Amino acid sequence: MLEPIVIVVVLVALIVVGVLAYTFGRQGSRGEDETKRLEEYDFYPFTVNDSRQVEFSSDHFNEAVAHFLNRRNTLAARELIIIGEQNFVRDRFATAEIDAYRRLYERYDGDSVISDNEAYLENYKRIVSLIGRSFPNTGIEILLHNLVNPARSIVTLENGEVTGRKLEMGATNLVLDLKTRQSQQQDKLNYELNIGARQFKCTTIPIYRCDYGLVGAICINIDSRFIRETVKSSPEKLDAFINLLRPFELTDLVRSGKVLMARGKRVT
Repeated sequence: MLEPIVIVVVLVALIVVGVLAYTFGRQGSRGEDETKRLEEYDFYPFTVNDSRQVEFSSDHFNEAVAHFLNRRNTLAARELIIIGEQNFVRDRFATAEIDAYRRLYERYDGDSVISDNEAYLENYKRIVSLIGRSFPNTGIEILLHNLVNPARSIVTLENGEVTGRKLEMGATNLVLDLKTRQSQQQDKLNYELNIGARQFKCTTIPIYRCDYGLVGAICINIDSRFIRETVKSSPEKLDAFINLLRPFELTDLVRSGKVLMARGKRVT
């Protein structure tokens, strides 16, 4: 018959083994999704409607929040934080859902996600500024959107007088527009915009960041009426406009406005 001290030792050993097995098993379970991207989950918080437009799904988003509070996946959770900020979940959700999102935000250091993205866009800010300053008084506006903060998305703006836009203006619909284009395998968004009697030719180029998805966009807006009615109104103005383009190696512009001569090769 076993001595009492032996029984105690065996029981303690069994308890320790059980605790360790539970702890490591729980850690493994909580971290088993660590390498999966957010889009690989069934609760990816965007859906496509019958019109092939992308829509934000609050139900999927809240399911994702609950999942990543219980099972750790830093990669996917930080992308979810970006999507949460883009879609104003703090303003549109119920109190309990907001509290859950705030816990997720704190657990995965949401502040660093936001600051890291601002640093990531610094090079794009310089590019936009340099290009914009090369085209003064041409009716060409160029700007950079930080789509992690869509309420005040415009972070760089050159020639803003073209459309009247200002720094920190919002772009609340642009995220879904660009995600719709992405789902339709379109790299950029071309469209016309009318502001009063003025017509603009607009090109929006999305910026995707590895591991985080859509984080920004560069927009180029050209005042078509200014080009048509002001630039082409006299040979002098047309020549002045061409001279502004010469640093970009555009060597000639046929007066009809239909053909550009670029680096000696005709482009129609």
